[in-house]
Amino acid sequence: MKLKISLIAFVLIVTACKSNAQHTTATKQQPNIIYILADDLGYGDVQNYNPEGKIATPNLDNMAANGIKFTDAHTSSAVCTPTRYGILTGRYNWRSELKSSVINGYSKSLIKQERITIAEMLQTQGYNTAFIGKWHLGWDWKIVTEDPNPKSPRTAPVVDFTAPIKNGPSTHGFEYSFGFCASLDMAPYVYVENDMPTMVPTKYTANKKKKMWRKGLTADDFDHNTVLQDLTDKAVTYIGNQAKEKKPFFLYFPLPAPHTPILPSEEFLGKSKTNEYGDFVMQVDDVVRQIRDVLKKQGISENTLLVFTSDNGCSPKADFKELAAVNHNPSGVYRGAKADIFEGGHKVPFIVEWPAKALKNASTDKTICTTDFFATCTEITGYKIKDSEGEDSNSMLPLITGTKDIDIREYLVSHSITGDFAIRKGDWKLITCPGSGGWSYPSPKDIRKQKLELPKMQLYNLKEDIAETKNLIAEHPEKAAELKAALKKIILDGRSTVGTTQTNEGMENWRQIKSIIE
Repeated sequence: MKLKISLIAFVLIVTACKSNAQHTTATKQQPNIIYILADDLGYGDVQNYNPEGKIATPNLDNMAANGIKFTDAHTSSAVCTPTRYGILTGRYNWRSELKSSVINGYSKSLIKQERITIAEMLQTQGYNTAFIGKWHLGWDWKIVTEDPNPKSPRTAPVVDFTAPIKNGPSTHGFEYSFGFCASLDMAPYVYVENDMPTMVPTKYTANKKKKMWRKGLTADDFDHNTVLQDLTDKAVTYIGNQAKEKKPFFLYFPLPAPHTPILPSEEFLGKSKTNEYGDFVMQVDDVVRQIRDVLKKQGISENTLLVFTSDNGCSPKADFKELAAVNHNPSGVYRGAKADIFEGGHKVPFIVEWPAKALKNASTDKTICTTDFFATCTEITGYKIKDSEGEDSNSMLPLITGTKDIDIREYLVSHSITGDFAIRKGDWKLITCPGSGGWSYPSPKDIRKQKLELPKMQLYNLKEDIAETKNLIAEHPEKAAELKAALKKIILDGRSTVGTTQTNEGMENWRQIKSIIE
Protein backbone atom coordinates (compact mmCIF):
# COMPACT_ATOMS: atom_id res chain seq x y z
CA MET A 1 0.00 0.00 0.00
CA LYS A 2 2.84 2.38 0.90
CA LEU A 3 4.57 1.57 -2.39
CA LYS A 4 1.40 2.39 -4.33
CA ILE A 5 0.98 5.77 -2.56
CA SER A 6 4.65 6.61 -3.17
CA LEU A 7 4.30 5.78 -6.87
CA ILE A 8 1.22 8.02 -7.16
CA ALA A 9 3.04 10.86 -5.38
CA PHE A 10 6.04 10.43 -7.68
CA VAL A 11 3.82 10.64 -10.78
CA LEU A 12 2.09 13.78 -9.45
CA ILE A 13 5.42 15.47 -8.72
CA VAL A 14 6.81 14.64 -12.18
CA THR A 15 3.60 15.89 -13.84
CA ALA A 16 3.70 19.12 -11.84
CA CYS A 17 7.37 19.71 -12.67
CA LYS A 18 6.70 19.07 -16.35
CA SER A 19 3.77 21.47 -16.29
CA ASN A 20 5.84 24.17 -14.58
CA ALA A 21 8.68 23.67 -17.06
CA GLN A 22 6.28 24.00 -19.97
CA HIS A 23 4.77 27.16 -18.43
CA THR A 24 8.26 28.66 -17.90
CA THR A 25 9.25 27.85 -21.48
CA ALA A 26 6.02 29.30 -22.85
CA THR A 27 6.43 32.43 -20.73
CA LYS A 28 10.01 32.97 -21.87
CA GLN A 29 8.96 32.55 -25.49
CA GLN A 30 6.73 35.58 -25.10
CA PRO A 31 8.54 38.64 -26.48
CA ASN A 32 10.12 41.26 -24.29
CA ILE A 33 8.30 44.54 -24.90
CA ILE A 34 9.89 48.01 -24.79
CA TYR A 35 7.88 51.16 -25.45
CA ILE A 36 9.96 54.31 -26.03
CA LEU A 37 7.83 57.45 -25.95
CA ALA A 38 9.48 60.69 -27.09
CA ASP A 39 8.11 63.97 -25.74
CA ASP A 40 6.96 66.62 -28.27
CA LEU A 41 8.70 65.05 -31.28
CA GLY A 42 7.06 66.01 -34.57
CA TYR A 43 6.11 63.72 -37.45
CA GLY A 44 8.55 65.58 -39.68
CA ASP A 45 11.47 65.32 -37.26
CA VAL A 46 12.30 61.72 -38.24
CA GLN A 47 14.08 61.62 -41.58
CA ASN A 48 12.54 58.29 -42.54
CA TYR A 49 9.16 60.03 -42.41
CA ASN A 50 10.31 63.33 -43.88
CA PRO A 51 13.10 62.94 -46.46
CA GLU A 52 13.10 66.73 -46.81
CA GLY A 53 13.82 67.13 -43.08
CA LYS A 54 17.16 68.55 -41.99
CA ILE A 55 17.67 66.56 -38.78
CA ALA A 56 19.63 63.32 -39.12
CA THR A 57 18.01 60.36 -37.31
CA PRO A 58 20.14 57.38 -38.42
CA ASN A 59 19.14 55.09 -35.57
CA LEU A 60 15.41 55.56 -36.06
CA ASP A 61 15.94 55.12 -39.78
CA ASN A 62 17.77 51.83 -39.12
CA MET A 63 15.01 50.72 -36.78
CA ALA A 64 12.43 51.38 -39.50
CA ALA A 65 14.55 49.51 -42.06
CA ASN A 66 14.51 46.48 -39.75
CA GLY A 67 10.85 46.78 -38.85
CA ILE A 68 7.60 48.40 -39.88
CA LYS A 69 6.67 52.07 -39.83
CA PHE A 70 3.11 53.32 -39.53
CA THR A 71 2.55 56.42 -41.65
CA ASP A 72 -0.93 57.17 -40.30
CA ALA A 73 -0.39 56.83 -36.54
CA HIS A 74 -2.08 59.21 -34.12
CA THR A 75 -1.97 59.97 -30.43
CA SER A 76 -5.33 60.11 -28.67
CA SER A 77 -4.57 63.68 -27.61
CA ALA A 78 -2.47 66.59 -28.84
CA VAL A 79 -0.85 66.98 -25.41
CA CYS A 80 1.08 64.68 -23.11
CA THR A 81 -0.87 63.66 -19.96
CA PRO A 82 -3.94 62.50 -21.90
CA THR A 83 -1.89 60.55 -24.45
CA ARG A 84 -0.06 58.70 -21.68
CA TYR A 85 -3.36 57.76 -20.08
CA GLY A 86 -4.54 56.28 -23.38
CA ILE A 87 -1.35 54.29 -23.94
CA LEU A 88 -1.43 52.62 -20.54
CA THR A 89 -5.19 51.98 -20.37
CA GLY A 90 -6.28 51.48 -23.99
CA ARG A 91 -9.03 54.00 -23.28
CA TYR A 92 -9.58 57.43 -24.77
CA ASN A 93 -8.23 60.00 -22.29
CA TRP A 94 -11.35 62.18 -22.41
CA ARG A 95 -13.32 59.39 -20.71
CA SER A 96 -11.32 60.14 -17.54
CA GLU A 97 -11.85 63.13 -15.24
CA LEU A 98 -9.38 65.16 -17.33
CA LYS A 99 -11.40 66.82 -20.08
CA SER A 100 -8.76 69.28 -21.29
CA SER A 101 -5.14 70.40 -20.83
CA VAL A 102 -2.64 68.47 -18.65
CA ILE A 103 -1.96 67.95 -14.96
CA ASN A 104 0.96 69.37 -12.95
CA GLY A 105 3.73 67.98 -10.80
CA TYR A 106 1.66 67.93 -7.63
CA SER A 107 -1.54 66.53 -9.16
CA LYS A 108 -3.11 63.39 -7.78
CA SER A 109 -3.25 60.16 -9.78
CA LEU A 110 -5.41 60.40 -12.90
CA ILE A 111 -5.71 56.63 -13.31
CA LYS A 112 -8.28 55.15 -10.96
CA GLN A 113 -7.03 52.25 -8.84
CA GLU A 114 -9.64 49.89 -10.29
CA ARG A 115 -8.62 50.72 -13.89
CA ILE A 116 -6.33 47.99 -15.25
CA THR A 117 -3.24 49.16 -17.11
CA ILE A 118 -1.13 47.40 -19.68
CA ALA A 119 1.49 46.75 -16.99
CA GLU A 120 -1.02 45.03 -14.70
CA MET A 121 -2.30 42.98 -17.61
CA LEU A 122 1.20 41.87 -18.58
CA GLN A 123 1.96 40.92 -14.97
CA THR A 124 -0.88 38.39 -15.14
CA GLN A 125 0.83 36.96 -18.24
CA GLY A 126 4.12 36.34 -16.45
CA TYR A 127 5.99 39.58 -17.23
CA ASN A 128 8.37 41.61 -15.13
CA THR A 129 7.34 45.24 -15.56
CA ALA A 130 9.17 48.55 -15.23
CA PHE A 131 8.63 52.26 -15.75
CA ILE A 132 11.64 54.54 -16.22
CA GLY A 133 11.25 58.20 -17.18
CA LYS A 134 8.58 60.88 -17.21
CA TRP A 135 5.30 59.80 -15.56
CA HIS A 136 2.97 62.83 -15.90
CA LEU A 137 -0.13 60.91 -14.86
CA GLY A 138 -0.20 62.18 -11.31
CA TRP A 139 0.61 60.42 -8.07
CA ASP A 140 -0.23 61.22 -4.48
CA TRP A 141 2.52 63.01 -2.59
CA LYS A 142 2.17 63.15 1.19
CA ILE A 143 0.78 66.68 1.47
CA VAL A 144 1.47 68.54 4.71
CA THR A 145 -0.19 71.82 3.66
CA GLU A 146 -2.45 72.14 0.62
CA ASP A 147 -1.61 74.50 -2.25
CA PRO A 148 -3.38 77.83 -1.57
CA ASN A 149 -3.90 78.37 -5.30
CA PRO A 150 -3.70 75.05 -7.24
CA LYS A 151 -4.31 76.75 -10.62
CA SER A 152 -1.27 79.01 -10.25
CA PRO A 153 2.21 77.80 -11.28
CA ARG A 154 3.67 80.18 -8.68
CA THR A 155 2.34 78.31 -5.66
CA ALA A 156 2.74 74.74 -4.45
CA PRO A 157 1.67 72.53 -1.57
CA VAL A 158 4.06 71.63 1.23
CA VAL A 159 5.15 68.01 0.74
CA ASP A 160 6.79 65.53 3.08
CA PHE A 161 9.49 64.17 0.75
CA THR A 162 10.61 61.61 3.33
CA ALA A 163 7.34 59.73 2.86
CA PRO A 164 6.48 57.33 0.02
CA ILE A 165 4.12 58.39 -2.74
CA LYS A 166 0.83 56.56 -3.26
CA ASN A 167 -1.16 55.67 -6.38
CA GLY A 168 1.92 55.88 -8.57
CA PRO A 169 3.59 53.41 -10.95
CA SER A 170 3.69 50.53 -8.47
CA THR A 171 -0.06 50.84 -7.84
CA HIS A 172 -0.62 50.58 -11.59
CA GLY A 173 1.40 47.45 -12.25
CA PHE A 174 5.07 48.44 -12.41
CA GLU A 175 7.27 46.25 -10.24
CA TYR A 176 10.22 48.59 -10.71
CA SER A 177 9.93 52.32 -11.23
CA PHE A 178 12.31 55.24 -11.47
CA GLY A 179 11.37 58.67 -12.72
CA PHE A 180 9.81 62.00 -11.95
CA CYS A 181 6.26 63.24 -11.61
CA ALA A 182 5.55 65.49 -14.61
CA SER A 183 7.35 67.28 -17.44
CA LEU A 184 10.96 68.30 -17.02
CA ASP A 185 9.83 71.92 -16.76
CA MET A 186 7.32 71.24 -13.95
CA ALA A 187 8.31 71.14 -10.27
CA PRO A 188 9.09 69.36 -8.06
CA TYR A 189 12.32 68.14 -9.60
CA VAL A 190 12.71 64.98 -7.57
CA TYR A 191 13.42 61.40 -8.63
CA VAL A 192 11.15 58.75 -7.15
CA GLU A 193 12.32 55.13 -7.14
CA ASN A 194 9.87 52.39 -6.18
CA ASP A 195 7.57 54.98 -4.57
CA MET A 196 10.29 56.67 -2.48
CA PRO A 197 11.85 60.06 -3.28
CA THR A 198 15.59 59.44 -3.70
CA MET A 199 16.45 62.74 -1.96
CA VAL A 200 14.67 65.52 -0.13
CA PRO A 201 14.81 68.68 -2.30
CA THR A 202 16.38 71.63 -0.48
CA LYS A 203 16.98 74.21 -3.22
CA TYR A 204 14.98 76.12 -5.79
CA THR A 205 16.05 76.24 -9.43
CA ALA A 206 14.64 77.82 -12.61
CA ASN A 207 15.67 78.65 -16.15
CA LYS A 208 14.36 80.70 -19.07
CA LYS A 209 13.76 80.65 -22.83
CA LYS A 210 14.44 77.36 -24.67
CA LYS A 211 16.14 75.96 -21.59
CA MET A 212 13.09 76.97 -19.58
CA TRP A 213 11.91 75.14 -16.53
CA ARG A 214 9.56 76.62 -13.98
CA LYS A 215 10.92 77.65 -10.60
CA GLY A 216 10.59 74.86 -8.09
CA LEU A 217 12.12 72.61 -5.47
CA THR A 218 15.03 70.59 -6.81
CA ALA A 219 16.89 67.67 -5.26
CA ASP A 220 20.70 67.60 -5.31
CA ASP A 221 20.73 64.40 -7.39
CA PHE A 222 18.45 65.92 -10.06
CA ASP A 223 20.40 67.68 -12.82
CA HIS A 224 18.20 68.88 -15.67
CA ASN A 225 21.18 68.84 -18.02
CA THR A 226 21.83 65.11 -17.62
CA VAL A 227 18.33 63.73 -17.00
CA LEU A 228 17.92 62.22 -20.48
CA GLN A 229 21.19 60.26 -20.30
CA ASP A 230 20.66 59.39 -16.62
CA LEU A 231 17.32 57.79 -17.48
CA THR A 232 18.83 56.00 -20.48
CA ASP A 233 21.57 54.56 -18.25
CA LYS A 234 18.86 53.24 -15.91
CA ALA A 235 16.99 51.67 -18.83
CA VAL A 236 20.15 50.03 -20.21
CA THR A 237 20.96 48.61 -16.77
CA TYR A 238 17.43 47.30 -16.34
CA ILE A 239 17.52 45.56 -19.72
CA GLY A 240 20.89 44.02 -18.90
CA ASN A 241 19.59 42.66 -15.61
CA GLN A 242 16.35 41.33 -17.09
CA ALA A 243 18.19 39.56 -19.90
CA LYS A 244 19.49 37.13 -17.27
CA GLU A 245 16.00 36.37 -15.94
CA LYS A 246 13.67 33.59 -17.06
CA LYS A 247 10.61 35.81 -17.34
CA PRO A 248 9.99 38.24 -20.23
CA PHE A 249 9.89 41.91 -19.35
CA PHE A 250 7.94 45.03 -20.26
CA LEU A 251 9.76 48.36 -20.08
CA TYR A 252 7.72 51.55 -20.46
CA PHE A 253 10.33 54.21 -21.21
CA PRO A 254 8.77 57.70 -21.66
CA LEU A 255 11.52 60.24 -22.39
CA PRO A 256 11.52 63.87 -21.23
CA ALA A 257 12.87 65.02 -24.61
CA PRO A 258 12.86 66.88 -26.92
CA HIS A 259 10.33 68.76 -24.74
CA THR A 260 11.50 71.87 -22.88
CA PRO A 261 13.92 72.46 -21.33
CA ILE A 262 15.80 71.93 -24.60
CA LEU A 263 19.13 70.75 -23.24
CA PRO A 264 21.24 68.80 -25.71
CA SER A 265 24.43 67.49 -24.17
CA GLU A 266 27.79 68.90 -25.26
CA GLU A 267 28.29 65.90 -27.57
CA PHE A 268 25.25 66.94 -29.62
CA LEU A 269 25.45 70.75 -29.50
CA GLY A 270 25.60 72.03 -33.07
CA LYS A 271 25.50 68.51 -34.51
CA SER A 272 22.21 68.91 -36.39
CA LYS A 273 23.20 72.20 -38.03
CA THR A 274 19.63 73.41 -37.40
CA ASN A 275 19.18 74.71 -33.84
CA GLU A 276 19.33 73.32 -30.30
CA TYR A 277 15.99 71.59 -30.76
CA GLY A 278 17.41 69.72 -33.73
CA ASP A 279 20.45 68.80 -31.65
CA PHE A 280 18.16 67.48 -28.91
CA VAL A 281 16.25 65.37 -31.47
CA MET A 282 19.55 63.83 -32.50
CA GLN A 283 20.24 62.99 -28.85
CA VAL A 284 16.83 61.29 -28.64
CA ASP A 285 17.80 59.31 -31.73
CA ASP A 286 20.98 58.27 -29.92
CA VAL A 287 18.89 56.98 -26.99
CA VAL A 288 17.32 54.57 -29.47
CA ARG A 289 20.82 53.47 -30.51
CA GLN A 290 21.75 52.72 -26.92
CA ILE A 291 18.61 50.65 -26.34
CA ARG A 292 19.06 48.69 -29.57
CA ASP A 293 22.75 48.14 -28.79
CA VAL A 294 22.11 46.64 -25.35
CA LEU A 295 19.44 44.34 -26.78
CA LYS A 296 21.96 43.01 -29.30
CA LYS A 297 24.75 42.80 -26.74
CA GLN A 298 22.53 40.74 -24.42
CA GLY A 299 21.40 38.51 -27.29
CA ILE A 300 17.71 39.31 -26.84
CA SER A 301 16.98 41.65 -29.75
CA GLU A 302 15.45 38.91 -31.90
CA ASN A 303 12.47 38.34 -29.61
CA THR A 304 12.04 41.87 -28.30
CA LEU A 305 9.18 44.00 -29.59
CA LEU A 306 10.53 47.54 -29.63
CA VAL A 307 8.18 50.48 -30.20
CA PHE A 308 9.15 54.10 -30.79
CA THR A 309 6.65 56.94 -31.01
CA SER A 310 5.89 60.43 -29.68
CA ASP A 311 3.19 61.69 -27.31
CA ASN A 312 2.02 64.48 -29.66
CA GLY A 313 3.29 66.90 -32.29
CA CYS A 314 6.20 69.29 -31.94
CA SER A 315 5.90 72.27 -29.59
CA PRO A 316 6.35 75.87 -30.80
CA LYS A 317 9.13 76.04 -28.18
CA ALA A 318 11.30 74.32 -30.80
CA ASP A 319 11.36 77.74 -32.51
CA PHE A 320 9.64 77.21 -35.84
CA LYS A 321 11.16 80.41 -37.29
CA GLU A 322 14.71 79.20 -36.70
CA LEU A 323 13.88 75.79 -38.14
CA ALA A 324 12.13 77.32 -41.17
CA ALA A 325 15.30 79.27 -41.89
CA VAL A 326 17.03 75.94 -42.60
CA ASN A 327 13.95 74.55 -44.39
CA HIS A 328 12.90 72.16 -41.65
CA ASN A 329 9.24 71.72 -40.63
CA PRO A 330 8.68 69.49 -37.58
CA SER A 331 5.12 68.80 -38.79
CA GLY A 332 6.18 67.90 -42.30
CA VAL A 333 3.34 68.64 -44.75
CA TYR A 334 0.70 68.76 -42.02
CA ARG A 335 -1.08 71.74 -40.52
CA GLY A 336 -0.70 72.59 -36.86
CA ALA A 337 1.53 71.42 -34.02
CA LYS A 338 1.36 70.30 -30.41
CA ALA A 339 -1.98 71.15 -28.72
CA ASP A 340 -3.90 71.47 -32.03
CA ILE A 341 -6.75 69.39 -33.40
CA PHE A 342 -5.17 69.67 -36.86
CA GLU A 343 -3.07 66.71 -38.04
CA GLY A 344 0.24 68.22 -36.90
CA GLY A 345 -1.00 68.12 -33.32
CA HIS A 346 -1.48 64.36 -33.08
CA LYS A 347 -0.03 62.61 -36.13
CA VAL A 348 3.25 61.03 -35.02
CA PRO A 349 6.01 58.67 -36.15
CA PHE A 350 5.35 55.11 -34.98
CA ILE A 351 7.96 52.40 -35.62
CA VAL A 352 7.85 48.76 -34.51
CA GLU A 353 10.86 46.44 -34.63
CA TRP A 354 10.50 42.74 -33.73
CA PRO A 355 12.99 40.70 -35.75
CA ALA A 356 11.43 37.34 -34.86
CA LYS A 357 7.95 38.16 -36.16
CA ALA A 358 7.47 41.69 -37.50
CA LEU A 359 7.73 42.75 -41.11
CA LYS A 360 11.06 44.24 -42.16
CA ASN A 361 11.65 47.43 -44.14
CA ALA A 362 7.88 47.71 -44.41
CA SER A 363 5.41 50.57 -44.29
CA THR A 364 1.66 50.70 -43.76
CA ASP A 365 -0.79 53.55 -44.17
CA LYS A 366 -3.47 51.87 -42.06
CA THR A 367 -4.82 54.21 -39.38
CA ILE A 368 -3.81 53.42 -35.80
CA CYS A 369 -4.03 55.19 -32.45
CA THR A 370 -1.68 54.98 -29.47
CA THR A 371 -4.58 53.46 -27.50
CA ASP A 372 -4.20 50.39 -29.74
CA PHE A 373 -1.05 49.21 -27.96
CA PHE A 374 -3.12 47.69 -25.13
CA ALA A 375 -5.09 45.30 -27.35
CA THR A 376 -1.96 44.49 -29.34
CA CYS A 377 -0.21 43.23 -26.21
CA THR A 378 -3.27 41.25 -25.10
CA GLU A 379 -3.31 39.44 -28.45
CA ILE A 380 0.42 38.74 -28.29
CA THR A 381 0.20 37.26 -24.79
CA GLY A 382 -3.20 35.56 -25.04
CA TYR A 383 -4.96 37.73 -22.45
CA LYS A 384 -8.74 37.97 -22.81
CA ILE A 385 -9.88 41.59 -22.50
CA LYS A 386 -12.85 42.18 -20.22
CA ASP A 387 -15.63 44.56 -21.26
CA SER A 388 -14.40 47.17 -18.79
CA GLU A 389 -10.83 47.16 -20.16
CA GLY A 390 -9.20 48.70 -23.22
CA GLU A 391 -12.49 50.11 -24.47
CA ASP A 392 -10.84 52.04 -27.30
CA SER A 393 -8.07 49.63 -28.23
CA ASN A 394 -7.74 47.58 -31.43
CA SER A 395 -4.92 45.12 -32.03
CA MET A 396 -2.19 46.17 -34.45
CA LEU A 397 -0.66 42.68 -34.43
CA PRO A 398 -1.93 41.63 -37.91
CA LEU A 399 -0.34 44.77 -39.37
CA ILE A 400 2.92 44.30 -37.46
CA THR A 401 3.36 40.70 -38.57
CA GLY A 402 1.79 41.12 -42.01
CA THR A 403 -0.69 38.28 -41.50
CA LYS A 404 -3.56 40.56 -42.57
CA ASP A 405 -3.61 43.89 -44.36
CA ILE A 406 -6.79 45.17 -42.76
CA ASP A 407 -8.32 48.35 -41.37
CA ILE A 408 -8.24 47.75 -37.62
CA ARG A 409 -10.46 50.72 -36.72
CA GLU A 410 -13.49 52.26 -38.37
CA TYR A 411 -13.17 55.61 -36.62
CA LEU A 412 -10.34 57.65 -35.10
CA VAL A 413 -11.20 60.20 -32.41
CA SER A 414 -8.68 62.97 -31.67
CA HIS A 415 -8.63 65.54 -28.87
CA SER A 416 -7.01 68.98 -28.48
CA ILE A 417 -5.62 70.80 -25.44
CA THR A 418 -8.90 72.72 -25.08
CA GLY A 419 -10.86 69.46 -25.03
CA ASP A 420 -12.29 69.81 -28.52
CA PHE A 421 -12.80 66.77 -30.75
CA ALA A 422 -12.14 65.51 -34.23
CA ILE A 423 -13.51 62.28 -35.68
CA ARG A 424 -12.25 60.65 -38.81
CA LYS A 425 -13.50 57.87 -41.03
CA GLY A 426 -11.44 57.11 -44.10
CA ASP A 427 -10.58 60.34 -45.89
CA TRP A 428 -13.14 62.46 -44.03
CA LYS A 429 -12.39 64.36 -40.84
CA LEU A 430 -14.87 66.42 -38.80
CA ILE A 431 -13.58 68.95 -36.25
CA THR A 432 -16.10 70.07 -33.63
CA CYS A 433 -14.72 73.57 -33.08
CA PRO A 434 -13.70 76.62 -35.10
CA GLY A 435 -9.95 77.14 -35.47
CA SER A 436 -7.11 75.00 -34.13
CA GLY A 437 -8.51 74.14 -30.70
CA GLY A 438 -4.94 74.69 -29.56
CA TRP A 439 -2.10 77.17 -29.96
CA SER A 440 -1.83 77.60 -33.74
CA TYR A 441 -3.69 80.36 -35.55
CA PRO A 442 -6.61 80.72 -35.26
CA SER A 443 -6.52 79.65 -31.63
CA PRO A 444 -9.54 80.11 -29.33
CA LYS A 445 -7.78 83.23 -28.01
CA ASP A 446 -7.32 84.59 -31.54
CA ILE A 447 -10.98 83.97 -32.31
CA ARG A 448 -12.11 85.85 -29.18
CA LYS A 449 -9.70 88.77 -29.49
CA GLN A 450 -10.17 89.34 -33.21
CA LYS A 451 -13.87 88.49 -33.11
CA LEU A 452 -13.41 86.09 -36.00
CA GLU A 453 -16.58 84.74 -37.54
CA LEU A 454 -15.82 81.11 -38.37
CA PRO A 455 -18.06 78.07 -38.90
CA LYS A 456 -18.65 76.24 -35.62
CA MET A 457 -17.34 73.01 -37.12
CA GLN A 458 -14.88 72.03 -39.86
CA LEU A 459 -14.96 69.22 -42.42
CA TYR A 460 -11.94 68.17 -44.47
CA ASN A 461 -11.23 65.55 -47.10
CA LEU A 462 -7.68 64.59 -46.20
CA LYS A 463 -7.06 62.68 -49.41
CA GLU A 464 -7.63 65.81 -51.48
CA ASP A 465 -6.53 68.38 -48.87
CA ILE A 466 -3.88 66.95 -46.55
CA ALA A 467 -3.03 70.43 -45.21
CA GLU A 468 -6.64 71.04 -44.05
CA THR A 469 -7.03 74.32 -45.93
CA LYS A 470 -10.56 74.03 -47.37
CA ASN A 471 -13.46 73.62 -44.96
CA LEU A 472 -16.18 71.62 -46.77
CA ILE A 473 -18.81 71.83 -44.02
CA ALA A 474 -21.18 73.86 -46.23
CA GLU A 475 -20.75 71.62 -49.28
CA HIS A 476 -21.19 68.31 -47.46
CA PRO A 477 -23.53 68.79 -44.48
CA GLU A 478 -24.69 65.15 -44.75
CA LYS A 479 -21.11 63.87 -44.22
CA ALA A 480 -20.67 66.18 -41.24
CA ALA A 481 -23.97 64.94 -39.74
CA GLU A 482 -22.91 61.31 -40.24
CA LEU A 483 -19.58 61.82 -38.47
CA LYS A 484 -21.16 63.87 -35.68
CA ALA A 485 -23.68 61.07 -35.02
CA ALA A 486 -20.87 58.52 -34.92
CA LEU A 487 -18.92 60.65 -32.44
CA LYS A 488 -21.99 61.04 -30.24
CA LYS A 489 -22.43 57.27 -30.12
CA ILE A 490 -18.75 56.64 -29.33
CA ILE A 491 -18.91 59.14 -26.48
CA LEU A 492 -22.18 57.94 -24.96
CA ASP A 493 -21.40 54.22 -25.35
CA GLY A 494 -18.29 54.64 -23.22
CA ARG A 495 -16.34 52.68 -25.82
CA SER A 496 -15.49 52.53 -29.52
CA THR A 497 -14.92 48.76 -29.64
CA VAL A 498 -17.48 45.94 -29.51
CA GLY A 499 -18.85 45.28 -26.02
CA THR A 500 -21.28 46.40 -23.37
CA THR A 501 -21.82 50.09 -22.70
CA GLN A 502 -19.36 51.61 -20.22
CA THR A 503 -19.44 54.79 -18.14
CA ASN A 504 -17.38 57.92 -18.74
CA GLU A 505 -16.12 59.88 -15.73
CA GLY A 506 -17.12 63.50 -15.14
CA MET A 507 -20.13 63.62 -17.48
CA GLU A 508 -21.98 66.23 -15.42
CA ASN A 509 -19.69 69.19 -16.18
CA TRP A 510 -18.42 68.19 -19.61
CA ARG A 511 -19.06 71.35 -21.62
CA GLN A 512 -17.17 70.28 -24.75
CA ILE A 513 -19.69 67.58 -25.65
CA LYS A 514 -22.85 69.69 -25.38
CA SER A 515 -22.85 70.67 -29.06
CA ILE A 516 -22.18 67.04 -30.02
CA ILE A 517 -24.82 65.19 -28.01
CA GLU A 518 -27.63 67.77 -28.07
